[in-house]
Amino acid sequence: MSILRRSLLAAALLATASPAAAELPEGVRAMIDAAIATGDAKKVETVLELARTTNPEESEALDAIEAEWKAAQAVKLAQAKAAKEEEVRTAGMLELWTGEGEIGAFQSTGNTDSLGIAASVKAKREGLRWSHRLLGRVDYQRQEGQAKREQLLAAYEPRWQFSEDLFVYGLAQIERDRLQGITRRYAASGGLGYKVFDREGLKLSVKAGPAWRVTDYTDGTSASRIAGLFGADFDWEIVKGLTFTQDANALAEGGGEVQVLVDGSNTSINFVSGLDFRISEKLRSRLSYAVDYDSNPPEGAVSTDTLTRFTIIYGF
Repeated sequence: MSILRRSLLAAALLATASPAAAELPEGVRAMIDAAIATGDAKKVETVLELARTTNPEESEALDAIEAEWKAAQAVKLAQAKAAKEEEVRTAGMLELWTGEGEIGAFQSTGNTDSLGIAASVKAKREGLRWSHRLLGRVDYQRQEGQAKREQLLAAYEPRWQFSEDLFVYGLAQIERDRLQGITRRYAASGGLGYKVFDREGLKLSVKAGPAWRVTDYTDGTSASRIAGLFGADFDWEIVKGLTFTQDANALAEGGGEVQVLVDGSNTSINFVSGLDFRISEKLRSRLSYAVDYDSNPPEGAVSTDTLTRFTIIYGF
């Protein structure tokens, strides 16, 4: 028997207990009805607990009200879940996408000290089992008619959630960073991921797997290597409207990233921490700090670049 059927049957059976509620004092009943009308579960539980304290002789009536209310809530949740699943099943590939656009300024230290423009677009589509994530990011600075910084990144990550906590991921990305001596760098990876925490206000997932990386350098040389990838996505709502983010290559829900790629002769780390402040339902501001590390940079380049960004984000 489905969850929806069981919930409807429970609600029908519990309806026979409703006459017991008539024994409650009018004021108590009105207070309970008002709490239920808000739809706030915590308020309902608090009011029922207070009613039990002040009216211990009416415990049976209060138990019946609580059971009836919980059954009704179960029906609503089951109906909402069924409606959502049907929406996902019937939606086309170009539907149900959500995302955000980000634009702002940055200050860099390391290979260059400069100010410039930072912009990115993220999009995500959540299915019943499959999810898809897209990312495009640009950091650009021009001085005296010449491009002093030109860092580009595009990535696509599909995921298949085969259990509540475990998922399989794929990752394809291309990047360009002439400052680090890289004309183009392609990377492909696939492996397993695990949701350590997945609750309101606190989310953490990790992933790891083999990777293949091809790098074309500005001096005309190229390299192709097998590598290993580790990623972590972390989001923590410190207080209402203020969130700390530390995510894997900006491919999950947020503004910071940490990714480690290791091969036999080179280790590159992209580490970004972000602090998001919600201005409105769709508008946020973000302060982030990024560290790009390459253990074996081209001649004339340093290993570490840092980037401080202040950006405005619009969700869609």
